[in-house]
Amino acid sequence: MKKNKGMNLLVGFDQETPYATEFRRLLHSLNGAVSDKQSKMILVTSAMLSEGKSTVVSHLAITAACQKGKKTLLVDCDLRRPTLHRLFGQERDNGLVEAVVDKCKPNDVIKKTTEPNLHILTAGRSVAKPTEIFESGGVFKLLEEIRFYYELILIDCAPILPVSDPMLLAGAVDGVLMVLKAGSTQKEVAQRATRLLKDSNANLLGVVLNNLGNALPYYYNESFYGYDYRPQKQ
Repeated sequence: MKKNKGMNLLVGFDQETPYATEFRRLLHSLNGAVSDKQSKMILVTSAMLSEGKSTVVSHLAITAACQKGKKTLLVDCDLRRPTLHRLFGQERDNGLVEAVVDKCKPNDVIKKTTEPNLHILTAGRSVAKPTEIFESGGVFKLLEEIRFYYELILIDCAPILPVSDPMLLAGAVDGVLMVLKAGSTQKEVAQRATRLLKDSNANLLGVVLNNLGNALPYYYNESFYGYDYRPQKQ
């Protein structure tokens, strides 16, 4: 399988944008929420499909690695609709599934990026029954094996309501971050997703409200405050 060279989020990343500023704030909040952990492992999920969880977790990882210098691992545990390999121009195969099913060594499946502090564990080859991968316990063993080699491990997982994968993983991580899409996710849907996480003994760290600019009143938009506060050229 050839790499998808059409996209790489690391290319053109601008730390002076309002978008990047919000991710620095989010990362700071997460660090405070799990400050007692030397190596932090955080699962990022959503209530339903197409809420932007993969984009959020990817930019959070870039922020940690590029701007904060943290040795960061980004893991694609969304085995049904994996996305991270496409976002970073990587191969999907030779990833998580191969490590768990074929017992491949972590060093043989973890991929490097153009940012030295950011590594990626892609989903791996397609499997007919992804839930069995999580129920086997192999994913937990793998994550525990590699967690002490990284300062931060961010896990992109499937949405909460369609499948049980996030609940199977929730109790094994230090915290869970849920992404909701403003103007799209219904209140009842968000409440049900929250209840399912709590029933799974998840440590729900908070919620990222995505798509604010297109859903909330104008005064929530950064442009209302002159938010693009770049240094002026002399």
